[in-house]
Amino acid sequence: MRQLAASVIVGLLSLWAVQAGAQERPVVVELFTSQGCSSCPPADAYFQDLAARKDVVALSLHVDYWDYIGWEDSFGSPDNSARQRGYAKAAERKMVYTPQMIINGADHVVGTRFEDVEALIAKHREPGQNGIAVEVTRDEERVQIAARAEPARSMPLSVQLVRYIPEETVAIEHGENAGKTITYANIVTEMTPLTVWDSREPLALDFTLAREDKAIVLFQYVDFGTIEAVAHLR
Repeated sequence: MRQLAASVIVGLLSLWAVQAGAQERPVVVELFTSQGCSSCPPADAYFQDLAARKDVVALSLHVDYWDYIGWEDSFGSPDNSARQRGYAKAAERKMVYTPQMIINGADHVVGTRFEDVEALIAKHREPGQNGIAVEVTRDEERVQIAARAEPARSMPLSVQLVRYIPEETVAIEHGENAGKTITYANIVTEMTPLTVWDSREPLALDFTLAREDKAIVLFQYVDFGTIEAVAHLR
């Protein structure tokens, strides 16, 4: 894991963008997929369209539990598998599957049921503010994030840095998808906890991030709860 220098300062913020959070909040869609899953390519293709939308933050998380069937996913991670199992446990589901999409950390759906995915995105799309406003400043490798919640939330929020690769094409040589060449979008490479924020006071984060890194920050209720806010680090 690359070193992340982070400091948390809770108090009054000297800078604040009034317009932060005033626009329609994008919906976070997480796709749990695998290069070794024969049912996944249609979901992966559809996910490219989701990744291009402004009303969606699309994150592709490759799991590693299909690696045993003949092809090791080049993006597969036990951390992604653990995140999927965490969602299942939080929702009291006994099984995980691929392709699966989690919408805003709250609802799950088979990744090839495109109409159901669209309906859930529409359900979670909310115009205007939800009480959490986020401001991001990025200067070279220094990133500053300010956030406040009005009213404060009753449960703490986990603030997570998510690094991703925008797009990569893979030629799969073995396993259930042998012979296929598949393009994957917004491939999560690392999820790093920054802090846990109780939201009763404004939050300020100051950390370093390599200039070439593409990343977002998620504000999500702890223990795999609903995602309340998301910020792009451009």
